Amino acid sequence: MRNVHGLRGELVIEPHTDEPDAVFAPGRSVFVENVRGVVQPEPLEIEHARPFKGGFIVKLKPLNDRNEAELWRERFLFLPEAELTPLEEGEVYLHEFVGMRVDFVSGGTLGKVIAYYELPQGLMLEVSRDAKPSIIIPYDRVVTKVDREGGLLTIDPPEGLID
Repeated sequence: MRNVHGLRGELVIEPHTDEPDAVFAPGRSVFVENVRGVVQPEPLEIEHARPFKGGFIVKLKPLNDRNEAELWRERFLFLPEAELTPLEEGEVYLHEFVGMRVDFVSGGTLGKVIAYYELPQGLMLEVSRDAKPSIIIPYDRVVTKVDREGGLLTIDPPEGLID
């Protein structure tokens, strides 16, 4: 959640989904997680939502005023995975990257993904390496294969990208 909007408990939310209209549909229940990963046990209901400056203005029940909404800033909304649209062949949810092993096309292992970053330049993966500092690799330019079930990414980086 980016910010509070107005006096009636509305929030400005930046969507991280390919289907924002479905996620922010009135009546949809969403779970809330804070930056520490603590999940609110009871879901909240979306009362209404509308597009706003690259995001959405969302009214969640039971938030009724600006003071209540202020308490919900810097949190994340999410749906249970079972309610998401099934993935196509070769697709992966972003959160599934964390923990995947990263192997080279030519053989050998680089390490494991410990974080991902969505930047204007594209998706970047931070990979931990044994006895070396972690490294950030560009997903679109180096990943050649994703094995979701096996938890494996195969990469073919250009010469000089990885020491």
